[in-house]
Amino acid sequence: MKPPSFILASTSPRRREMLQQAGFSFEVVAPPEDDNHALPGLSPDQLVAAQAMAKARAVAREHPDRIVLGADTVVALEGRIMGKPAHEAEARAMLAALSGREHEVLTGFCLLRGQEVIHQEVVCTKVLFRKLDPGQTAAYAAAGSPLDKAGAYGIQDLGGGLVKSVKGSYTNVVGLPLAEVIEVLAGEGIGPAGGVK
Repeated sequence: MKPPSFILASTSPRRREMLQQAGFSFEVVAPPEDDNHALPGLSPDQLVAAQAMAKARAVAREHPDRIVLGADTVVALEGRIMGKPAHEAEARAMLAALSGREHEVLTGFCLLRGQEVIHQEVVCTKVLFRKLDPGQTAAYAAAGSPLDKAGAYGIQDLGGGLVKSVKGSYTNVVGLPLAEVIEVLAGEGIGPAGGVK
């Protein structure tokens, strides 16, 4: 049986599901850490690029003969990074800040072979929220869904009702710019093969 064509260095169920639905054969290996930690002095795009590379390199060290895909996503409002909320009150505050405003969702992704960088890219999508009242933000935050998502919302679940418009890649907002990733994988001769290990 042919081994999976690459390793996804991520614990994100959304990235896994998107690649699986696209028909790719891959293995999931969790990097040592899979959370966003702000690095001093880095802009949002620099941060996601650095985080994606760190995740991929950590896994590639253990699998030097494999191709490894790493990715990291943040929400940024006027340059301020909004990571995953620690608790419900923080989720409410994030949603209130995003209410009626446009923000950016940035995903950095990279493809490595061993420690060789095959490709590195940052994709940015602009998302406009509708105006929310405190009751709406409280109800969504209480649902529990926001706590494992950057910016305290998931566009693919109940959070889709908070979004008025999207400029750019929709899948990027979910956590992986699928079209861009597929193009890069195709460049390495990796196409949909079905299944996930």
